[in-house]
Amino acid sequence: MSGAVRSTGWRRSVSRPWLWTALVAALALAAALLAWAGGPEQITRLFVRHDGTWAAMQARGTWRVGLDPSFPPFEMLDEAGNPVGYDVDLARRIAQTWGLEVEIVALGFDSLLDAVQAGKIDSIVSALPYDPRATREIAYSSPYFEAGVRLAVRAGSPISGVAGLDGAAVAVEWGSMSDMVGRRLQREGSALELVPYASADEAAAALADDPAIDALLADNVTLRQTQGQGAAINAAGPALESNAYVIASARQSTTLHENIEQALATLRADGVLVELEDRWFGAAASSP
Repeated sequence: MSGAVRSTGWRRSVSRPWLWTALVAALALAAALLAWAGGPEQITRLFVRHDGTWAAMQARGTWRVGLDPSFPPFEMLDEAGNPVGYDVDLARRIAQTWGLEVEIVALGFDSLLDAVQAGKIDSIVSALPYDPRATREIAYSSPYFEAGVRLAVRAGSPISGVAGLDGAAVAVEWGSMSDMVGRRLQREGSALELVPYASADEAAAALADDPAIDALLADNVTLRQTQGQGAAINAAGPALESNAYVIASARQSTTLHENIEQALATLRADGVLVELEDRWFGAAASSP
């Protein structure tokens, strides 16, 4: 028994100075690394996992972008069978900032997330809505287009937002998200009248052509298409239900994700996103 006690005491007596020595050495090493690398951010980068996706892109000289070419004007096939559209142009403009070419990979929409996780493509640029359920495997960019529900009115209307809808006749596509937003506004106290139509296009045409309709609730894609066809209608206020389109990459593609964010910020600041929107939808009328 006494031998066991002595053995434990011996381990304690020598372990304390050894631990202190190791701790001091670790702190010294950390300080040396900070001084050598230039600061905490650089130290973090030293230990971040290598982004094999970005390295492979540099070796190939291409960014493999997956999209489903069945959603004009974002992505579609031209008469020669080549992918064209807003997203195709956006991908090319982003790749240009990196000195790379775009390699379009046409896939069914439901296959896109699986393809990026399996490494068959590098990113998705395909009018893809942000999905919070997939954030453990997927890194999403900041939005480049808001496709959510907007309130729209004719040019010159006194209505500038939802606060002015009391007594207004508001066109909606029956059973759509726009219809649900309208019913929510009614529950919240707005005395608007919902006028249902069979499709979003019919609801938008009613605002443009029927003086009995005062406003429209519709997704922003429908609204921009109607504006591009020459209708003098304008968005009034921000999106009432967001449905933002984003670029998706695999979660481990950290460098690629950072570079997408930087490229989008540059294109946004330079007005390129507005330029692409006007090219593929047509210029919107001025705000009321």
